[in-house]
Amino acid sequence: MDPTVLSRWQFGLTTVYHFLFVPLTLGLGWFVAYLQSRYYRTRDEDDHKRVKFWGKLFLINFAIGVVTGIVQEFQFGMNWSGYSRYVGDIFGAPLAIEALMAFFLESTFLGIWIFGEGRVPDKVHEASIWVVAVASNLSALWILLANGWMQHPVGYVINEAAGRAELVDFFALITNSKGWIFFGHTIVAALSTASFFVLGISAWHIARRKHLSIFKPSFQVAAAAGLVAGILVFFSGHTQGQEMYRIQPMKFASVEAHWVTGEPAEYSLITIGDLSGRREVWSLRVPYVLSFLACNNLDCEVRGVYAMQAEYELRYGPGQYIPLMVVTYWTFRFMMTIGFGMILLSALFLHALRKPLENYRWMKWVPWVIVLPYIANTSGWLLTEMGRQPWIVQELLKVEQAVSPNLTVVDLWISLIGFALLYGALAAANFHLMRMYALAGPEAALQESVEPSTAAIGAQN
Repeated sequence: MDPTVLSRWQFGLTTVYHFLFVPLTLGLGWFVAYLQSRYYRTRDEDDHKRVKFWGKLFLINFAIGVVTGIVQEFQFGMNWSGYSRYVGDIFGAPLAIEALMAFFLESTFLGIWIFGEGRVPDKVHEASIWVVAVASNLSALWILLANGWMQHPVGYVINEAAGRAELVDFFALITNSKGWIFFGHTIVAALSTASFFVLGISAWHIARRKHLSIFKPSFQVAAAAGLVAGILVFFSGHTQGQEMYRIQPMKFASVEAHWVTGEPAEYSLITIGDLSGRREVWSLRVPYVLSFLACNNLDCEVRGVYAMQAEYELRYGPGQYIPLMVVTYWTFRFMMTIGFGMILLSALFLHALRKPLENYRWMKWVPWVIVLPYIANTSGWLLTEMGRQPWIVQELLKVEQAVSPNLTVVDLWISLIGFALLYGALAAANFHLMRMYALAGPEAALQESVEPSTAAIGAQN
């Protein structure tokens, strides 16, 4: 392994790990804000317990997610100084706004919500959690605008004398269609993640006939939100696919294992490639469907990866411009299959509300649905980033040009192993805390802490 490969592994580790926390923070924040407002309208003690219970889990997830995000940003200077030097004038703008406006706003009002109950007016306390929910999503917006620029660079010029890209049109950056489509898809995916998180934990308590007045309404709201969010994920994903066809045709073709230009183009139901990940061995295809997915008509042209490889070699010089298709092809299908499954499950859960939920024997298996959005989210980010390879900024800067020149393999192995051990410890701590409070139930959430023995007793019951 060379420094570029190891740097990619290190950044991939921190990115995937960080994104385990982000969607739940974005989605669960809205859920907690809704419950807080409901409590102040009803003054019902069950509503108070609900907001405390889900709010406690929200805070645990938020705290550990913040730590991993900070480490990720440090790597732009440590591992990717070539990237920071070349496009830092552009990429740094949305990151700075995210930190100064959204993140500090989010953190400040989160403190008011945590410590302000009974100390500030109820209206202020209620508003604080809504500000947290809005600020969390604003934070995501600026990050996704930055990532959208990497996928579709706009509003810049190349300063040949300085040898770097410089921002000349901030409005083009913040109105970049790629970033906004990313944002829409991410937000509804986050709502879906939070919905299945609430569904799974609620089902665990319902199956044991514990705290039904708390968890049956939570299950009902989450099932409805999960269905709506799942449908919106599907349509926003379709929009994202058509935008990919327009501005990242190589990525689009690699996602669909589309080797040869076709007009109309066939859709791959299943394709088996060779060990290189860039050659087809066998496939089963449906005529016309890929053209419809790309252009909403049955006869549009979809260019194949072989033709674009030849084109890119002429334009950018020798090299491999086809992404590792075994990753792009299968991560898309994992994401899509799980997404459809989540829509069907949400519809099934809503249908099940006609009868008492505690009477369904299958309710004890529902907690496993929590893992589904995490697999789909991770697959989506792997597709997004791996599909852009070999570019770190699409058709502007390659990954190999972006890595810090003074890194050694020893440096990277030490930091990579260190991050892996640290994140493993954080993952264990997060799982332990989330499980402990989730199993302990709403009464424990009213306390500042809960003893492990309390959670163990709850789990046995």
